Amino acid sequence: MVLLLFGPNMAGSAEVIIRDAVSGERKTSVTVLPKEALQGSAALTPTQIKSLAQAIQADAQAQFFVVSAIAVSVMVLFASVVGWWVAGRVLRPLHAITAQARSMSARNIHDRIVIDGPADELRDLADTFNGMLDRLDRAFTSQRRFVADASHELRTPLAIERAIMQVRLSNATPQQIVGVREELLAANRRLDLLLEGLLLLARSDNGLPERHPVDLAAVADRVVHSALVNAPPGGPGGLQGQLTTVPVTVLGDEVLLTQLLDNLVRNAMLYNVPNGWFTVTLAADGTVTVANSGPLVLPDTVDSLFEPFHRGANKRLASANGAGLGLAIVRSIAEAHDGTVTAASRPSGGLEVTARFPHL
Repeated sequence: MVLLLFGPNMAGSAEVIIRDAVSGERKTSVTVLPKEALQGSAALTPTQIKSLAQAIQADAQAQFFVVSAIAVSVMVLFASVVGWWVAGRVLRPLHAITAQARSMSARNIHDRIVIDGPADELRDLADTFNGMLDRLDRAFTSQRRFVADASHELRTPLAIERAIMQVRLSNATPQQIVGVREELLAANRRLDLLLEGLLLLARSDNGLPERHPVDLAAVADRVVHSALVNAPPGGPGGLQGQLTTVPVTVLGDEVLLTQLLDNLVRNAMLYNVPNGWFTVTLAADGTVTVANSGPLVLPDTVDSLFEPFHRGANKRLASANGAGLGLAIVRSIAEAHDGTVTAASRPSGGLEVTARFPHL
């Protein structure tokens, strides 16, 4: 590249020298004649001497043109070869990254780009691409697991309904019809909860197309009041709830935020002990904390509670009253609002879940 820059400069300098010599713009000129041309100079007239000098000057200019053209051509050719070699060596990692990107699919998502060399911009680009592949790999793995779990969960209530209709209903007496009907309604209710949870999870995963100011304190008050009046069936009795709020406004979807708080409060009531308690605290920085008494939760199992269809220790209660999507929906809604959600087990039993939202 340096030679390509210097070649035109040298050609330009040669052009200036030749132009000055031919045009005679310089005020002082020196003509050098060979020694043989000066012998017998007495026989040469001034006109002949001038003509001879001009001929020698023209011959020198012609030779200079030829030599300059050859030198510039050689430099251009050499610079082109060196530039082609250097460019190929520099762009080879880019070709590798491009080829890898074109060949990527769900089948070879585990492959990564390996580039040897110094820690330069191309290495950073390869590391960034590998990081993106890691995130896609985790997303695909989670999606495949979610689809498998969803298929299993959908199959269970359908199998129960089919067994009830084929076995119980065909042999049921008139007195048993009422019980069979309740069993069918319970299985249908479970299927409805599962489908509703899947639809809500898909909606929150797609993000928020529009955001509006939402009074989070009013939402929390409405959710807690409704949960205390309509306690989830199958949960322990005698629960005491406490709500502490301050005025907080966040940008988001009021329906999704209501569902988030409703899931947290109902989980706190469902996974509890008789005559237990739960608290809902809304801080001025947009933090919502839902804590409850209840059975002891192992600290190393807390993170798995946010996975779809993970029902925790009390599988009987969850199987009868939920689809195992409560906290998974909570996390998805929080992330859709640019927030975060974390959970921690309480030493005396129960759970404490904290959701943080950007507030106005």
